[in-house]
Amino acid sequence: MNSPLIIPVPILPFGMVHCHLIIGCDGCVLVDTGIPGSHARIERVLKQHGRSFRDIKLIVVTHAHTDHAGSAARLRELSGAPILAHAGDLDYYECRKEMTYCVTQWWGPLFLRSGVPGEPYQAFTPDILLHDDAKVPLDAYGIEGVARHTPGHTAGSISVELSNGDALVGDLIASGILLGGVMRLKHATRPPFEDDPQAVSGQLLGMVDAGLQRFHMGHGGPLSADEVRRHAHHLAGLKPGRRFALQPAPCGCSKRQLIEVLR
Repeated sequence: MNSPLIIPVPILPFGMVHCHLIIGCDGCVLVDTGIPGSHARIERVLKQHGRSFRDIKLIVVTHAHTDHAGSAARLRELSGAPILAHAGDLDYYECRKEMTYCVTQWWGPLFLRSGVPGEPYQAFTPDILLHDDAKVPLDAYGIEGVARHTPGHTAGSISVELSNGDALVGDLIASGILLGGVMRLKHATRPPFEDDPQAVSGQLLGMVDAGLQRFHMGHGGPLSADEVRRHAHHLAGLKPGRRFALQPAPCGCSKRQLIEVLR
C-alpha cells in the first residue's frame, strides 16, 4: 500500500479542535468526529479531496470527550461505517454515567464552568469494542497500521499507529497555548484534562521508542518524536490534578453546577 494522506479537519478556529481523515488507496478512516454538529465540516473536507461520506470505511473515536465523540452517531448514519472505540469509556458513549475531569491547567475549572466540555451528544454503542490492551489491524479498511488501547487521558483512550511512522493520539498530548494552535505550535503541552499523567508518559515514551516519528492530536500539532519525548519525561514526575464533575443544579434547572469530586 502507498503511504496514506493524513488530513486535519478543522472543527473550531486556530487549531483549537480538529479531527483527522486518513485517506488510503481503498477508502478513508476518520479519527475522531468533533463536537456535535461537525458532520458538515467533515463533509466539506471530504469533497475537497474528491471523497464523500461513503468513502469512510471506519470511524475511530479516541475517547469519550464531547469534542472527539460528539458527532460519532450522526457520522455512522451518514457513512454506514462502523465505530471503533474502547470499553473503558463505554459508560460515557452510552450516556449511562456522568464524566469527571482531572484538570491540568489553572483555567480548567473555568473552562468546565462554561459548560462546553460537558456538552451532551447522541448516545451510541461502538460496533467494534476494544477490551483491555487489544489491537485492531486497519488493513481491512485500506490503511497499514493498528488502533490500540493507550490509556491515561481517559481509561478508554486509544491511538492509531501507522506503519509509515505517524501516530494519531487524540488528547494524549496537545500543543500551542490554551486549546490548540494560536502560537507555540511546536511546543508540547498538556490538554485541559488528563486522568493519569504518568500513564500518558509511559504510552508516549513507548510510541517514540517503537519508532513513531510524527504525532497528530486533537488540539494543535503535529509534533516531532523528540518533542513528544521531552514532554513525556516531564509528565513522568506529575500526579493527577483535582477532579471535577458537572452535575444538575439543585434547583432542577437545565444549568449545571461544577463540583469537586473527593478521592
